[in-house]
Amino acid sequence: MKIPLIAVVGPTASGKTGLGATLAGRYDGEVVSADSMQIYKTMDVATAKPTPEEMNGIPHHLIDFLPPEEPFSLAQYVELAEQTIAGIRSRGKLPVLVGGTGLYVHTLIDHITLSESGEDPALRAELTALAAEKGNGTLLEMLRQLDPETAEHLHENNVIRVIRAIEVTKATGVPFSRHIARSRQEESPYLPCMIGLTCRDRQKLYDKINMRVDLMLERGLLEEAEQAFRSQQKTAAQAIGCKELFPYFRGEQSLEECVEHLKQSTRRYAKRQLTWFRRDPRIFWIYTDEEKDFEEILKKSAAAIEKSGILWYNKV
Repeated sequence: MKIPLIAVVGPTASGKTGLGATLAGRYDGEVVSADSMQIYKTMDVATAKPTPEEMNGIPHHLIDFLPPEEPFSLAQYVELAEQTIAGIRSRGKLPVLVGGTGLYVHTLIDHITLSESGEDPALRAELTALAAEKGNGTLLEMLRQLDPETAEHLHENNVIRVIRAIEVTKATGVPFSRHIARSRQEESPYLPCMIGLTCRDRQKLYDKINMRVDLMLERGLLEEAEQAFRSQQKTAAQAIGCKELFPYFRGEQSLEECVEHLKQSTRRYAKRQLTWFRRDPRIFWIYTDEEKDFEEILKKSAAAIEKSGILWYNKV
């Protein structure tokens, strides 16, 4: 029997957190985060971690457990997520995967086997130094020349994964994306019902993003980013929301310029998230700008879940 799960996906600021917690409450579930930056301690505002109020008493897993300077691989996430989901299932609960990191969601749900081949520590160190000298965009452009498919789904601030993709591609002579495609060796143990949230009118989504950035600033984003800047964090500080503010702390740009850059970076990130998720035909999309209220969104979500048949599996 496959493990049933609900997956709530979509771009940033689309409302995934609220819907995921509500669905978990309705179907006796627990939430598993699929966000590559919410794993880190501190930086609660920058990574938009769910607040206790938003969690609404529902257990949330794989959030706020890793020191901000510690690297964390895709393989480590998948291993932890699989263990977490197995634990939720053993308690008779329904796993609810919530997040916008498409690579996490895709690799986990489709049970992609990740190989440790292509290790080249010397090249990794060289690429790290190159990023520090010439900027992250240089590495992303290098990856784009080697493996445009992988480059399309990564942000330049996601330095660790950009470097890993270049490392594997150069060491093996095979694009990283092809390694992923070849790795589907076993059938997935999961039976997912995937619900996607976005806006039909892209500008309305962008407006939500801009408003959320303003709200994050009110909640202490600037202070959080400055702490990351002063402590020279190398990993968590790559999150969108921190790095864009660093020029302000260095006295290179005004706060207004940095905030506008942050909003622009977040909008671009949302666009890449949508590009990633749009390729998955299993996702049932709900356009929040066409629904009159949250109850309508919840009603459509419930209908999709009922139709999927996963609730029957959950009872077996």
